[in-house]
Amino acid sequence: MGSKNKLKRFQENETLPNVIQPNRESLVNESFGYKANWHTYFENNNPIILELGCGKGEYTVALAQQNPDCNYIGIDIKGARFWRGAKTAYEEQLTNVAFVRTQIELIEHVFAAGEVSEIWLTFPDPQLKFKRTKHRLTNPEFLEKFQRVLKPKGVVHLKTDSSFLHGYTLGVLDGMGIEPQMAQHDVYKYVHAPTDVISIQTFYEQQYLAQKIPITYLRFSYE
Repeated sequence: MGSKNKLKRFQENETLPNVIQPNRESLVNESFGYKANWHTYFENNNPIILELGCGKGEYTVALAQQNPDCNYIGIDIKGARFWRGAKTAYEEQLTNVAFVRTQIELIEHVFAAGEVSEIWLTFPDPQLKFKRTKHRLTNPEFLEKFQRVLKPKGVVHLKTDSSFLHGYTLGVLDGMGIEPQMAQHDVYKYVHAPTDVISIQTFYEQQYLAQKIPITYLRFSYE
């Protein structure tokens, strides 16, 4: 993507009412107004569901279209990417969608304890190099952060083309004493695959499927 296109998207994000871009200082200082108050943004008390590392926001928008009685928030540090999802949601007048530009490690500064109902991790970078383990979204540190913002029995979904990340996450869950609710090494071959898992396909997921790369899926809860 050219620098001019990025700049244009950054500028347009500033005008989109469904894009929230808190600065790091306001988050760390606990002065971010929507923490514990997301119901005031959406003007309802419907469940809040996150997509972390949302990329272009395709999954966030599709889930919101399927489930109008839930609120969806896509989170990514790269605003030029989720610009597409934010603009689509705005053009389609989806009032149950928002995008937050921030780092995922700051999630506890964006949401209060127990404020989130579900978390989706869709095709995150598996961070294959050993030195990148700390950036892996399913490492124990991240999973503990997710647990703290989730409601009791809140659910985490992991959908990925990386068999490595799937296996790694199973190992982490085992170490934490968590039994997955569902673990599929090729979810499209599973007769009872959840609709929200197989009915939504991102651009890159379609490419993986065309290459016959299995799509794995994990669902788990902390209780």
